[in-house]
Amino acid sequence: MASPTKKVLIPVAHGTEPFEAVVMIDVLRRSGADVTVASVENQVGVDACHGIKMVADTLLSDITDSVFDFIMLPGGLPGGETLKNCKPLENMVKKQDADGRLNAAICCAPALALGTWGLLEGKKATCYPVFMEKLGATCATAVESRVEIDGRIVTSRGPGTTMEFSVTLVEQLFGKEKAAEVSTPLVMRPNPGDEYTITELNQINWSYDSTPQILVPIADGSEEMEAVAIIDVLRRAKANVVVAALGNSLEVVASRKVKLVADVLLDEAEKNAYDLIVLPGGLGGAEAFASSKKLVSMLKKQAESNKPYGAICASPALVFEPNGLLKGKKATAFPAMCNKLSDQSHIEHRVLVDGNLITSRGPGTSLEFALAIVEKFYGREKGLQLAKATLV
Repeated sequence: MASPTKKVLIPVAHGTEPFEAVVMIDVLRRSGADVTVASVENQVGVDACHGIKMVADTLLSDITDSVFDFIMLPGGLPGGETLKNCKPLENMVKKQDADGRLNAAICCAPALALGTWGLLEGKKATCYPVFMEKLGATCATAVESRVEIDGRIVTSRGPGTTMEFSVTLVEQLFGKEKAAEVSTPLVMRPNPGDEYTITELNQINWSYDSTPQILVPIADGSEEMEAVAIIDVLRRAKANVVVAALGNSLEVVASRKVKLVADVLLDEAEKNAYDLIVLPGGLGGAEAFASSKKLVSMLKKQAESNKPYGAICASPALVFEPNGLLKGKKATAFPAMCNKLSDQSHIEHRVLVDGNLITSRGPGTSLEFALAIVEKFYGREKGLQLAKATLV
């Protein structure tokens, strides 16, 4: 007899850290959990940090009587404060704890929400570094682990620890075997916390005028973790990132059903020039990119002008390779897609730069990929500064 589906609640607010929220949603949905994304605002659309717009599945106010196996709180400011001040959410989390079910929080949320609500007394917990003092005042022991489990509560530190955190949450719900099954295709970092590295061939300077102008196309079926990692990190670096949707709607439904809202349609974005065009992966999204004559034409012009272009996961294999955009170049891609590359000599690299081309492997390499782009435009010091801030 099949076991009943595990139900997970992930609340979001204006100012939620989008990468944390999206990784939790994506990874838990990959595990087979029934994940409900609930807005604590009075509308389902939320303006997350770094100008990233998401659409929740429902309003929290409509599901306060629902029972969940796990409630997971993302961080971000002011989102973490909003979650802390949401009385219905506080009541749900406290009942969850009293009834012996699981709670989790990351970044500022362990200190601001779980700690303030009194759920960490006598427990070990961790959080984003600048909130450690506040956390220490609310829990028995504030620890610097990337992920900490104490009884029925799991806590973690920030964007760069979210994937490890999410896989741990899968393990808490379903066991080690399911966690291993989910984590393998993510291409996670073998050495989390170590300084990120990139492999570079045929080094050239990536130039820009006053601010890098970067186009990130998205489509139905795009990998939401990859898209959000790129947008989030590059906007932290103060690049001007334009998110452009293929098709006729600004709202796209990504590969794990996260609803993202673009800034413009590709038709509008096409009118401008960019210092970089960079594609997230996701099978459906990559196929949509490959089918877009407009986008392929823009990419070919970018390459012909010797201007930077890049892709991660399925997109190097499904978009660049068949359109001649890897000719004379070394590239990598999602492991299962690398057999589609005509030159497979450098596929083992997590992030690979070859002149004006940058490619990478999958969700677990997406933060390193974004940091490598920052490094190419702004220098290694800026990349390392952002890596430290995001706990990569």
